[in-house]
Amino acid sequence: MADPSLYTYTSPLEGYEGLEPLPNEKAEDGKSYINPPAEKKSEAYSSFVSPITNGLRGGFDVHIYFLQSDEEDVKYATQLWERIRREFPELRIYRVWDKPIGPHPLAMFEVNLFTPEQFGAFIPWLVINRGPLSALIHPNTDDELRDHTQRATWMGQPLPLHLKLFKKVVETRQGKV
Repeated sequence: MADPSLYTYTSPLEGYEGLEPLPNEKAEDGKSYINPPAEKKSEAYSSFVSPITNGLRGGFDVHIYFLQSDEEDVKYATQLWERIRREFPELRIYRVWDKPIGPHPLAMFEVNLFTPEQFGAFIPWLVINRGPLSALIHPNTDDELRDHTQRATWMGQPLPLHLKLFKKVVETRQGKV
């Protein structure tokens, strides 16, 4: 995970300044708060928030890892890969790599998610069905290093990625190479 102090963050309330205070009234459960109705549904239900891409690349990548030297892991991963292809044919699903590739420290396969609807359906499904495997979920923006670190989410055991590739790209952009 990247050091959060390496980045700047805009206020989460940007665009919501100067509004009436929220009510302190509790909901029926006695714990949560009653929220005022919104004028319209958040656009985040239909497209990914900027700077996440909404184009051909897909908004999110999901990398599902397995230990290539463990027969049970390999079997589970290939069965999961097949199940995902059958149950979610609208997703882009890449080959099963039998060895580490790129920044990924173990064998894996990748799934691309293109819409918030796909994300909302696939990620809970994967929580239940990933079995013993770990998965890295990251957005796709123009900042690969940050996407794979500070903006990344892990299911299962986080794995150390080989980030030198991304760091070299950043150094090249900054003219340090």
